[in-house]
Amino acid sequence: MAIKTRGLGLRVLRFLKRLFIFLFFFQLFYIFLLKWVNPPVTLTQLGSWITGNGLKRDYVSFRDMSPYAKLAVISSEDQLFPDHSGFDWKHIEKAMEYNKRKPGRVRGASTISQQVAKNVFLWQGRSWFRKALEVYFTFMIEKIWGKERILEMYLNVSEMGTGVFGIEAASRNYFDKPAKQLNRQEAAMIAACLPNPKKYTVKPVSGYVAGRYPWVMKQMSNLQNDPDIQRLLQ
Repeated sequence: MAIKTRGLGLRVLRFLKRLFIFLFFFQLFYIFLLKWVNPPVTLTQLGSWITGNGLKRDYVSFRDMSPYAKLAVISSEDQLFPDHSGFDWKHIEKAMEYNKRKPGRVRGASTISQQVAKNVFLWQGRSWFRKALEVYFTFMIEKIWGKERILEMYLNVSEMGTGVFGIEAASRNYFDKPAKQLNRQEAAMIAACLPNPKKYTVKPVSGYVAGRYPWVMKQMSNLQNDPDIQRLLQ
């Protein structure tokens, strides 16, 4: 009996080893593939469809996005995006200190790269396991994709309203125009909803978006002449 049990244990270990190797190389292949190919669906998009919130989505290329849209999300979400390697350590440290002082509240410090890693490869949540995977995928896309592809993916997969994913769907849903034609104010309004797009609505405009988008526009003016950002806007 002991020999049979040991034999079964060895077979299980071999299976798990093979499964781990398969999953490792599969995810590596998938990361490289998404450098050029858009994801067929994300878990967040699938969840939105399953729960009845709908799924409005239309991927567009980087050149078919208004430069104002690119500038607006950088200004609103991650002003150091062109310069960091995926993580803004100062903001992470500040967020950790805030969360210690006020454990009933949670302040995030995710960069655009981290949000892309989460939205494309993972699920929504705050577990340490998911966070560890987010760190891994953030590191990988920074090394393999580069900043332009990360920003393009962010603007294509981020939820920008209930069941509305990506800048093209948001632009057509809110302003009845393609993303390429968004003006500065429209782009800022969409970017202003990103902290919580289900709650902070663009149309009808919520109080939060109405108060935040002028700040986003001011940040856009401050950042638009930065050489590193200029290279990303082209």
